[in-house]
Amino acid sequence: MPVKRYHPTSAGRRLSSVDTFDDVTKQRPEKSLTIPRKEFAGRSRGKITVRHKGGGAKQRIRLVDGLRHKFDVPAVVKAIEYDPNRGARLALLVYRDGAKSYIVAPLGLKVGDAVVSTRGKGDIQIGNRFPLEHIPVGLMVHDVELTPGKGAQIARGAGTGVQLMAVEGPYATLKLPSGEMRLVFKSCMATIGQTSNPDRRLIRWGKAGRSRHRGIRPTVRGKVMNPVDHPHGGGEGRNSIGLKHPKTPQGKPALGVKTRRRKASDALIIQRRPKGRFVGGAS
Repeated sequence: MPVKRYHPTSAGRRLSSVDTFDDVTKQRPEKSLTIPRKEFAGRSRGKITVRHKGGGAKQRIRLVDGLRHKFDVPAVVKAIEYDPNRGARLALLVYRDGAKSYIVAPLGLKVGDAVVSTRGKGDIQIGNRFPLEHIPVGLMVHDVELTPGKGAQIARGAGTGVQLMAVEGPYATLKLPSGEMRLVFKSCMATIGQTSNPDRRLIRWGKAGRSRHRGIRPTVRGKVMNPVDHPHGGGEGRNSIGLKHPKTPQGKPALGVKTRRRKASDALIIQRRPKGRFVGGAS
């Protein structure tokens, strides 16, 4: 939510800002809905398998319900929680039958609110989940399915949302945060509202130590590496990369090369995103 800045008592503090966590109502996660987070980055047999990641503060993974298959069973929001693995907040739901689950909290959802997931029509209010065909055109939605029954796939990052532009025939037209316009089946489920914590993109991390706490290790240019580590590596002084075209660490062409493979879903993209457009939010 709001971003706080401190007095510049040091060089790192001068440039940094922090989240105030004013919207968080519960400090400890629901233990039954968490699992340990195993290390997935670093080296395997001496070779770096995942670059620029490693270390960081100890975390537990929250089991977020992207399906919400308890249809027509009302749930009450018991808490709004912080999740160290994502930018958006989580809402702890308690269903009428006593079951608990986490969902990505939409902006404006408060403790005590009642939400429901249904395949039919219902009250159009923040946090309720419907098929796209039952949502009024023009509303912002998030946690949208690309394939019916597969669960939330689009617009899960902090402050993101998808606008429903039209529903015609078997498809619904969506405008994504990037500006791309695409079709999805109108039977795909979506949650009303945009995701919470839109101010997260305004946070300035300020110093390298805060990035290390997040599990982000340093990133350097390929030309300052050794030849064994990058195609641009080697040489003395400020040498050029020595290649006709820039390469990725794996040796494939980079910078300006289209990497999207031909997919059947290309036919569902009405308009590509504008080039060079900044896309806010994080997934």
